[in-house]
Formats: sequence, structure tokens, C-alpha cells
Amino acid sequence: MQDKKIRSAKGLQAFYRAFLTSEASGGLLLMGVAVIALIVANSPLAEVYFGTLERYVLGMSVLHWINDALMAVFFLLVGLEIKREMLVGQLSTWGRRALPGLAALGGAIFPAIIYAAINWGNDQTISGWAIPTATDIAFALGVLSLLGSRIPVSLKIFLTALAILDDLFAVCIIAVFYTADLSLEMLGLAALTLGVLIVMNRLGVTRILPYLVVGVVLWFFVFKSGVHATLAGVALALTIPLRTGAKHPPLERLEHTLHPYTAFLVIPIFGFANAGVSFEGVNLSSLMGAVPLGIALGLLVGKQFGVFSFAWLAIRLGLAELPEHATWKQLYGIGLLCGIGFTMSLFIGLLAFPSSPELVDAVKIGVLLGSVTSGCLGALMLVLVGKKKKA
Repeated sequence: MQDKKIRSAKGLQAFYRAFLTSEASGGLLLMGVAVIALIVANSPLAEVYFGTLERYVLGMSVLHWINDALMAVFFLLVGLEIKREMLVGQLSTWGRRALPGLAALGGAIFPAIIYAAINWGNDQTISGWAIPTATDIAFALGVLSLLGSRIPVSLKIFLTALAILDDLFAVCIIAVFYTADLSLEMLGLAALTLGVLIVMNRLGVTRILPYLVVGVVLWFFVFKSGVHATLAGVALALTIPLRTGAKHPPLERLEHTLHPYTAFLVIPIFGFANAGVSFEGVNLSSLMGAVPLGIALGLLVGKQFGVFSFAWLAIRLGLAELPEHATWKQLYGIGLLCGIGFTMSLFIGLLAFPSSPELVDAVKIGVLLGSVTSGCLGALMLVLVGKKKKA
């Protein structure tokens, strides 16, 4: 009896360990949190929900603390993943970068074109052109995890690599196009602080704590400079050393430590705080507004067309090969899943319309509509293709 209890406890521990280390699990949790946020925002608790987010703590609202400070941790993890994949991972050679790189590029260009075409001539809304360009890796992998063995491992690797490069594009877009009035003094101090981090790297400092302490200072200067504060997380990540000869390189240690906190705390809090939108007054005409329509069509149509067409072109030109054991229809299904743009799309939407709550609500509606539709159609496509392949 005692042995049975021990085996049961070990099995439970193994389940929790597997859940906490799975990127897909974070995506499934994010789906649940988004649904809860929508329910709360349209329930008698709505006043408490929105009132809490608007409450000021130490000079900033709770929502700003989440989006400017807490999300810096997410961007730190994004930066660590980008650096590791570029140096020693799936994106370490040009051959490996070709297929996901070109697919990510197409998946960024066409959604932006669709949004811009629908919002052309509207100076108030055109700044949201980048909202549908991003793919939510956790959400997309969460959907893939529900499909199990129907999906070849090579396609999961392809989607992960594509989403990482997609995040890189998003970081560059935020840095270049969504930067407020600059404070040259604070920008200079941020540059000096970044220089300190680079020197620490060159001197062979491998302890993580000094980097994090200086990183907090970097975040403060970047926050005050007019550049979005979350980019400090990416800059810090690029200075964390990856000693390829070391048994446990600092970068991999920090990435391993941050992953569960980011997947199961940071992103769910962000999702809960930003996915809540009241449906009061929402009707067909508001759904067909330029902002939600541009975002939804950008994610649903632009993403699948951009990802698949650029991937097809790369393979036909001999720059890359179709992922192992995958079919063209499965590749198209992955293109559909790339239309899930939840986290980064919402984040860019907040940057595009910082002083317009109405447009931010329109962004949320468009992102939810485009992401849910893309996810459902992508999953359905992959299920149907999987059944035909077995038959």
C-alpha cells in the first residue's frame, strides 16, 4: 500500500514537472485566463476588475506596472531564446534560418498590408499597422499540443523557430516605430549602463545576480528615455554570457529559471489584465470597424498567406526543404495557426493607441476574433489532414 502511494506521488510529481516545463502548457493556461478575463469583464465584477487595473501604485497604474515592468521579464526571456537559438540552436546556421525566417517575414508583411489598406487615410488608426504581424508562440504550441502525434515533430520545431524570429521582428518594430519623445540624457545613461553589462560579459562574469541588478538600473533609464521599457529586457538578455564550453552556461541557467515564472505567472497576469473587454454596445457594425476588421483579417488572411507563400517560395527556389515527414497541407495548417497573435498583438495595440481606450477595446476585439478563428481553422485543418494521412 505504501509503495503504491509512493509511486502515485512520484507520478504526480512527474506530471507537474512535465506541465511546468512545457511551452504548450503555458499556452493552454493562457487560453483559460483569457476566457476568465472576458467573463469577469462582462459580469458584476467588471467594476472591480477595471477599477483595480486603473488604481495608481507608486506613480503608475496597476495596468502600467504589468505592461511596462512585469512584461520586461517576458522580453528578457524572449531575448535569451533569440540569442541561444541564433548561436547554438535551430537558427544557428543560414540554412536553418531560411525556411522559418522567410516564412516569418511573409507573415509580418502581408498582415501589415491588409491592416494598412483597410485603415488607409485614417491618421488616428493607421498607427496600428503592426498589431497583426505577431504570432503568439505559447498559444500556437498550446493548440498543437492538443493535436498530439498527428503533427510531425519537424513542424513543431518549424513553428517554434518561426515564432522566435517573429518575436525578433516585433522587438525591432517596437524599437523603431513605437518610441515616444526621446530624452537624450536618459538614453545616454541607458547606453552607459548597457556598456557596463557588455564589459561584465567581456570580463567573464558568470554570476547572474550582478547582471540582474544592473539590468534593473537599465530598465529605469530606458523607461525614462522614451524607448519602451520592455526593450531593456531584450538588451539585458543579449549581454548574458553563453559559454558554450561550460556545463551550465549563465544564459541557459537564467532561461531555465525564468521560463516557468514567465509562462505561468507573467503572461497569464498580462493576459488577464489585457484580454478583458466589455461587450456592452458591441454589435455587427462595431465588429466591422476599420481597426478590428483590419486586425482580424490581417491575422486570419494575411498570416496564413504570408507564411505559406514565402515558405513555398523558399522551398521551390531550393533555399530550404519541406520539414521532414510533413505535407504541404500540414504546412498550410501551421500557417493558419500563425494567425494566433494574442500576447504580442495586444501589447503592440497598447503601444499604438496609448491614449485611446476605445481603440484599445477595438484592438482586443480584433485580436480575439482573428486569433480564435485562426486557431480553430488551423486545428481543424491539421486534424482533417491527419485523418486522411492515416487512412
